[in-house]
Order: sequence, then C-alpha cells, then structure tokens
Amino acid sequence: MTLADTRCVPQSRQDDCSSMAQQTEDRFKVSPGPGMASFSLPSLLYSSAVRGVLYQAALLLLVVACGYYLYENVTSNLESQGIATGFGFLDESAGFDIGESLIAYDSANTYARALAVGILNTLTVSACGIALATLLGGMIGIMRVSTNWFAAKFSSAFVEVVRNVPVVLHVIFWGAFLRNLPGPRQSFSLGDGVFLNNRGLIFAVPEYNPIYAWVGAALLVALCASIAYGRYAMRHREKTGRQLPTVLPVLAMLTGLPLLVWASGGFPLQWDTPVFRGFNFRGGSLLSPEFIGLLIGITVYTAGFIAEIVRAGIQSVPRGQIEAARSLGLRPGWIMRYVTIPQALRVIVPPTTSQYLSLTKNSSLGVLIGYPDLVNVGNTTLNQTGQAVEAIAIMMTVYLLISLTISLFMNIYNQAIALKER
Repeated sequence: MTLADTRCVPQSRQDDCSSMAQQTEDRFKVSPGPGMASFSLPSLLYSSAVRGVLYQAALLLLVVACGYYLYENVTSNLESQGIATGFGFLDESAGFDIGESLIAYDSANTYARALAVGILNTLTVSACGIALATLLGGMIGIMRVSTNWFAAKFSSAFVEVVRNVPVVLHVIFWGAFLRNLPGPRQSFSLGDGVFLNNRGLIFAVPEYNPIYAWVGAALLVALCASIAYGRYAMRHREKTGRQLPTVLPVLAMLTGLPLLVWASGGFPLQWDTPVFRGFNFRGGSLLSPEFIGLLIGITVYTAGFIAEIVRAGIQSVPRGQIEAARSLGLRPGWIMRYVTIPQALRVIVPPTTSQYLSLTKNSSLGVLIGYPDLVNVGNTTLNQTGQAVEAIAIMMTVYLLISLTISLFMNIYNQAIALKER
C-alpha cells in the first residue's frame, strides 16, 4: 500500500495525489550525512577540505625537496674544497683574544667558550637596552600627552628626530663620539671616582665581601615579598574599595631586609677606586666605549618607538573613564596609575614586545663599532675555521631562542594584565 491510496478517488486529483506521495517519500528518504558521504574520486577532488590537505602536503614535499637539494649542494661544494663539515671545530683552540668578557677567557680557550662570551655580551647589552628603553620610552610617551607645553614639544621633537634616523647611524654616531673624547689624562670627572674618556666609563665599585651574596639573596626575597604584598593590596582594594599604602611598605621591604643582612655582617664596605697611574687608570670597573655606544644607540632608537606606543595606549582609554575618575575626586597620579595605565597596557604590551625583539636583533650592529657580541665573535670564528654553515646556524639558533624567550615572557605578562570580565 502506497501513500497514494484509494482516498484519492476523483480522477481530477489523481495527479496531485501522486505528486504529494512522491514528495512524502522523498521527505522520509535517508540522505547520506557527513559520515555517509560518497568516497568517489570526483567528490573528493571537489571537497575544499581535501584540496586544502593536498595543497599543504604538496607544499611540504616541495619545501623538503628544496631543503634536501640545498643540503646536498652545500655538502658537495664543501667536500670539493676540502672543508670538513660538523661542529667538531668547537673543541679547537680559538687563538684570538676578546677585549670584553663577563667570564674568564684567553686565546687558548676553545671556540665554544669564545661563542659563549659573545652570547653573554649580546644578552647583557640586550637586557640593559630593554630596561633603559622601557624607562625612557615610557617617560617620553607620558610627556607626549602632558598638558605642559615644553614637555609635550620636547618629547614630540625627540620622537620625530629619533625615529627618522636609521638605527645604524645611531650606533655609529655614538661609537664615534665616545672614541673622540679626550684621553685618560684629560678625563671628564662625573663625580667622586667616576671618569669618562676615550677608554670608556671608569667608576669605583665595592670590593667583594662574602656578605654581599647574602645581601643579594635578601634583596630577592624582599622583591618577591613586595610583589605578593602588591597583589594583596590590589585584591583588598577590589573587595573593600579602600586602598592600602603600598609605596612606603614596598620601600621598607626592599631596603630594610638587605640592610638588616648587611648590618649582621658589620656593614663591610671598601671601595675599589680608580686611580690614574702611568698612562691609564688602575682599579675600579670599566664600561668600554663600544658597549656604551651600542647601548645608547639601540636604547635611544627603540625608546622613540616605545614612546609612540605608550602615547597611543594612553589615548586609547575612553575619555569618559578619566572624567568619571575626576568626578570621584581622584588625584591625577591615581587616575594615571589605577585608571589609565591598566587599560592602556592591553594596547601597549603587544607592540612593545615587537620593539624588544627588534632591539635584541639590532644589538648585532655592535660589529660596526667593534663590540664583541655574538655576530662579531661568530664572524671571527667563521673566517678562521671556514665553517660558514655551522657558524651561521649557531648565530641563527641563538637569536631564535632569545626571541622566543622574550615572546614567551611577554605573552605571559600580557595574559596576566589582560582585563577580565566579571
């Protein structure tokens, strides 16, 4: 018995009944779902998902083939020239000196230790540059939105000049400027025990004492305690609406605990003061003109971009938020600290991360003024050993790891300060 049964007796309606029956059968017919799709070759080729997988597989095979071809080409050319491949050269004696090193090094050490010296020098100038560029760029960025005419104009001129001069010229200018300072006999005295000449910046440092290690540990503990107290004060303010004092307690922790540890050792403090003898200063510590020139160049250049990022972040905060804070009677400093900056950071942090990465990579320009960074030491190693592929691979890997590390920490910080809906 079909759906077109004897109820459709009138001849004039038989066609209509037949069409209705056919539509009903089509409605109840099971159509193939996603898991029941036909696996015929034409249907697969017309599937966008399948085509996407095929395109990616083809691209991967092409990249692997090109890489294999390049590897074979480089290997055959090196073998034809009698150049051995591999990283065995790292255990050989370097045979060259490095003028600036954070660890003990001489020409008898291996290439691996020489490259370690270059890596540490790169990390040092990059870390100092990131810290100083953040402070300088943040200050200039806040001055850009200041109502003070001189501060606004000065910061605007700074940004326009700095950003429109290539970073290479920044580094070369400061390197040449420091090298053209007077000699040690005509040094500029910048204070008690601080001198500046064409040999660099010479300053007095405390002589080592075992208690200083404990003072440093106490400072680290005080820093962690300050961060914990700051978080507690923030949660207390969010729950009760009352602000706990933070500046004085944090200063007390950061200074009090190290002072107590220092006092337990009898306040030992003896300065190693530089003294001019013969043709140069003896004693103290020295920052080379190459290090200072590179640091100033990349710091000033990056600070100009960070200043614009800070200005854009501050101006992205809705005006109504600031007006509401003023209507509550908050002081300008509190408005900037508790209203403007927390909302501006979500705009400031991502592009600032890119500037940190650029500063780290720009530190390789130290080779132009003789700073012994990773690129400088790597190029010397390359020229002496002929291991061009290995030396460049080491430099690429180190810069890649540094960049990924900076990105990781900045992404963690960005998630921590992100505004969360309640």
